[in-house]
Amino acid sequence: MQCPVAEAMRDFLEPLHLSDKALALFPINDNDDVNMAEGGSHWSLLAYYRNANLFVHHDSCRSMNASPAKKLYKAVVGYMGLSESGSKARYLECTDSPRQINGYDCGLYVTAIARVICDWHVNSKKTDANDLWFSAVKEQVTPSAVSCMRSDILALIRDLMARHSEHAK
Repeated sequence: MQCPVAEAMRDFLEPLHLSDKALALFPINDNDDVNMAEGGSHWSLLAYYRNANLFVHHDSCRSMNASPAKKLYKAVVGYMGLSESGSKARYLECTDSPRQINGYDCGLYVTAIARVICDWHVNSKKTDANDLWFSAVKEQVTPSAVSCMRSDILALIRDLMARHSEHAK
């Protein structure tokens, strides 16, 4: 999103073969300074679904990252390939995304929304390009589900640390 050199962007994106992907998920951070790795204060998610030729921005904090998301969309849309009709992908700011109830769960909301979109992609019939994951996200990404995800991720980290300690011996 903040890549200052267009050639570097191409070098990064072309090996991803985005034009072959049915679904692509892009976490968005509002960090304006690429030299500051720990910068930024908010995360959101930009999802691309090829069958609808659509980028959808999900933000758990009232479109706080709308500008960075739109900037990333403009940077990557040319790498997605054109639709069968020859048009570029559209952009949608999802105003119905689940809202965080505190000032620190945005990363967990990104993870929870990404999980639901991936589950939808794997398990849905996808017969209608207009029938997207919105209702699944609205039903499944709740403050209690996000709280449970925090516990799940912590348990996963502890398990990985234990496995690493065992292998280090």
